[in-house]
Amino acid sequence: MIKVIFFGTPDIGLKSLDYLNNSKEIEVCAVVTQPDKPAGRGKKLQASPIKKYALEHNIPVFQPKSIRKEPEIQQALKKFEPDFFVTFAFGQILSQEVLDIPKFETINLHASLLPKYRGANPIQRAIINGDKETGICTMITELGLDCGDICKKLVIPISDNMNCEQLWNEIGEKSPQMIENTLIELKNGTLKTEKQCEDGVCMAPKLTKEECLIDWTKSNKDIHNLVRGVCRSPSAYFIHNNKIIKVIETQPIDGEGIQGKIVSHSKLGVDIGCGNGLVRLLTVKPEGKGEMKASDWYNGVKE
Repeated sequence: MIKVIFFGTPDIGLKSLDYLNNSKEIEVCAVVTQPDKPAGRGKKLQASPIKKYALEHNIPVFQPKSIRKEPEIQQALKKFEPDFFVTFAFGQILSQEVLDIPKFETINLHASLLPKYRGANPIQRAIINGDKETGICTMITELGLDCGDICKKLVIPISDNMNCEQLWNEIGEKSPQMIENTLIELKNGTLKTEKQCEDGVCMAPKLTKEECLIDWTKSNKDIHNLVRGVCRSPSAYFIHNNKIIKVIETQPIDGEGIQGKIVSHSKLGVDIGCGNGLVRLLTVKPEGKGEMKASDWYNGVKE
């Protein structure tokens, strides 16, 4: 059996954790995840999806605020004598002391075709930039940011209307077997890794709120890509009557209009002028309200 400690936090890693936990080749000895965080209107502390799974399956859980600065947790992990660490959207940077713990390597699942989109938000950035494909890589973790040797790659097409939630789910579905195969082949010595080429390196830094504000001087396709790239996470938005209107779904259409002004509206949606063509709002979430059809939102407000 290959002894693994799994590092992860959001639900994108759940299927991989479950797959490894049920593998005949893998033993998940422990899970490391971020500390519980306040969520919801009541701001009650909420466990990560990875922690919830681990507790349900009697897997030991560790929740360091910063594992680099908590030697007692590092010592606890050493006692499991793991062959590998597996990280998948864990959310903390590992120190060399942590990377030295497993017998073999620390393997990371990164949601891009490295060396493109190193960093925190590769899924969103690929869609925002209008890419037609992205992918996933298993890689050997080094101290630099997503710069280690590549183990395996898989290309994932991005359709014109795919949003970040849909791509997130597809990556979650396609990652588990790749991780398992990477671990088995590395343990057996049959996997030949590949150094990352420095040509084509680009970064995917964490998105800011300012980047999610719709710039109506941009083309309808650029705005459509932003909307689907940050769909509900955290959502593109604009200001109307001093209220924040989050935009969930759009459609680029032909036409002309004043940038940022509503040109027309119908049951199909609300059309707004932009730098090139029109953007049709299909689904929005007005401040203080739930998601609704854009036509219903428009009927309830005055310009």
